[in-house]
Amino acid sequence: MILPIVAYGDAVLKKKAKEIDKDYPKLSELIENMYETMYGAYGVGLAAPQIGLPIRLFLVDTEPFAEDETFTKEEQEQLKNFKKTFINAQILEEEGDEWAFNEGCLSIPDVREDVFRQPKIKIQYQDENFKTYVEEYDGLIARVIQHEYDHIEGVLFTDKLSSFKKRLIKGKLTNISKGKIKIDYKMRFPAMSRKR
Repeated sequence: MILPIVAYGDAVLKKKAKEIDKDYPKLSELIENMYETMYGAYGVGLAAPQIGLPIRLFLVDTEPFAEDETFTKEEQEQLKNFKKTFINAQILEEEGDEWAFNEGCLSIPDVREDVFRQPKIKIQYQDENFKTYVEEYDGLIARVIQHEYDHIEGVLFTDKLSSFKKRLIKGKLTNISKGKIKIDYKMRFPAMSRKR
């Protein structure tokens, strides 16, 4: 089932999400719905707060990036086969020189900006069966994970922009929260739901 994606301006996107355990109601169904929602919106990642749930759950599937010719064959292969569900994730380390990459977000359609992040991460998380892993990632996979991880920490990529950049996109963000935007996937807008 495709779920509506929560738009910029909703309080749930600013909340630090809570950990869950294996008794979380209908978890496998939720994960399945989240994948369907992400693919339906042509995303490469989706976090639970983006569908209105303040829990520490996000998913990543970097396959769409595998088509990009700017990556080496090896990188394309890695991107093509990277699909994971992260539950109760904690980034333990981030290292290396920050690099810029043009990021977007399903909750903030039509806004793309360069965001600086460190290239290497070490992350601890649980999978769908609550088995715990500690893994290291780098490059684009690390970046997609960092972006989704920020969501469960209540941080949006727009929070990482300079105050000048923030001023430039302020009008766009206001319009998004009011639903004044053309999108081809289901969304829920905070400013619209208050009026009813």
